[in-house]
Amino acid sequence: MPSSLSGRVAVVTGGNSGIGLEAARAFAAAGAHTVLACRNRAKAEAVAAELPGSAEALELDLADLASVRAFAAAAASRFDHVDLLINNAGIMAAPRRLTTDGFELHFGVNHLGHFALTGLLWPLLAPDARVVTVSSGGHRRNALAFDDLALDRGYNRWTAYGRSKLANLLFAYELDRRAKRAGLDVVSVACHPGVARSNLTSTGPAVGGERPPWWLRLAYVAAQPAAAGAKPTVFAALDPSVRGGECVGPTGFAQSRGRPGFVSTSPQSHDPEAAARLWSVSEQLTGVRLLA
Repeated sequence: MPSSLSGRVAVVTGGNSGIGLEAARAFAAAGAHTVLACRNRAKAEAVAAELPGSAEALELDLADLASVRAFAAAAASRFDHVDLLINNAGIMAAPRRLTTDGFELHFGVNHLGHFALTGLLWPLLAPDARVVTVSSGGHRRNALAFDDLALDRGYNRWTAYGRSKLANLLFAYELDRRAKRAGLDVVSVACHPGVARSNLTSTGPAVGGERPPWWLRLAYVAAQPAAAGAKPTVFAALDPSVRGGECVGPTGFAQSRGRPGFVSTSPQSHDPEAAARLWSVSEQLTGVRLLA
């Protein structure tokens, strides 16, 4: 991707706050028409009006597949191409809840919603488009249980979050493999922000009317600013060294902060059999076929 994004269209889910907002700000400043894909359109419109350059907001609720389809239809009616798709929005540490379509909330929003969005926008993607999927260091020490994706056998909010972030990586890597096998130049890359300030610490617990625990509030205070947390996203989207199938994150201590660069992820995230199975399950659950 060139440093100047004039004539390019960037779609950022959750682009009205935190890391998504800082990434959107960078794309808009570089000349891209930047689309904030957010659940609260009124709030996103106010944010879009403050961004440098050209920006707009469109409604997207990743917890509702009908909303995902409506967003994709609206995008297709407004744009003839999308150059950057930033799968950024997410939820963390929420009490047990289900999406509109009956999926466990973390898996439904963080993975299935973005899987469906990517598939529905695929015909719009430019030949050299990049799809950036935001994961988390929380993916480690997790493995997907395909016979219990809803955690019916015992719910733990951190397990739910970690598994959804592992699913993000499996998806990002598998998307790149499939695009390459199809002879396409679309690049799929993952990233994670390290330990950064975002509203994830409050929005998840707020689903159940809860406050974040004291240790999470303390971690928020000690974390790097959202602008620093967005640097891996911007690197993944724009840096010419990105070839696809990598993960970009902070290269400092424990990948928690520091300059963005290529970082390692868990062995589970590189399991091609698990990735292929997740792909098939995701198509079945969402009704969206992608690079079949």
